[in-house]
Parts: sequence; C-alpha cells; structure tokens
Amino acid sequence: MAGKSSARSGAAPRVIAENRKARHDFFIEEEIEAGLALRGWEVKSLRDGRANLKEGYAVIRGAEAWLVGANFSPLPSASTHVETDPVRPRKLLLNRRELDRLIGSVEREGYTLVPLQLYWKAGRAKLALGLAKGKKQHDKRASEKDRDWSRQKQRLLRH
Repeated sequence: MAGKSSARSGAAPRVIAENRKARHDFFIEEEIEAGLALRGWEVKSLRDGRANLKEGYAVIRGAEAWLVGANFSPLPSASTHVETDPVRPRKLLLNRRELDRLIGSVEREGYTLVPLQLYWKAGRAKLALGLAKGKKQHDKRASEKDRDWSRQKQRLLRH
C-alpha cells in the first residue's frame, strides 16, 4: 500500500476532559494546541478517561511551559509497580516560536494560560490551552445575561 488510510483520519478528536469553568471565569483570547510529556501509567489512565483539568493551570518556568494542578488519577490495575503522583507538573510540548510569544503575553501583558480541553489527536494526547484574561463578577453576569437573551431569542424565532 502507498499510504496508511484510516477511517478516522478526518474524524473529530476524541475529548478526554474539558474545563468548562474556564470559559466562565476567563475571556479566552486565543487557543493554542500543545502536546504533553506523559508517563505510561498516565497514558493508560487518560485512555480510561480519568483526568480532571478544573484545578489546573499552565506556568512558564525557565523557557518551558508546565501544566500544574491537573489531576490524572491512576488506574489501580495498571500502576501497581510504579510510584504515582496524580498532580505532578507535566511538561507541555510547544514550538520555540509559540513559547516565546506566550512568554511575552504572560509576563508583559498580564495574560494567564488556562487548560481548556484534553483530547486525543492521531493517537497522541493534546491539550488546548487558552490565552486568557480574568473576568470580574459584573462581566460574568453580563455574559450570562447575553447567553440567556440569545436562548430566549431563538425560542421566539422558532414560534
């Protein structure tokens, strides 16, 4: 065969975990896709869907990006012989150009890196990072009001 063809080649990525609270708490300016440096037991637990991004955030230390606070709970059967740390910092794999741009945005412009979604893409675990600014309480209320109004408008247009 000339090339490897798969039925899932054009399929949407399979979502492992999503951080819905991030879109409520932050204005997401831009989304960046990053790879993750994982251990074997972490990959197995991700395949089982045992990940939580709610408390996670990304930091930049020493010209490298790290995912901190995300919880990948180990499988009891797959991680009996290794020392597991479910909330250990995990290195994010980014291009140097992307990393330099993120460093500038985070350090100078006051943005935050927030994990939005963890998913499989071509057999590899990927993390969607959001370059975000925090929302104030009145901003949250306004976005909730807009969402309710658009929902109500759709109902009115249907009838």
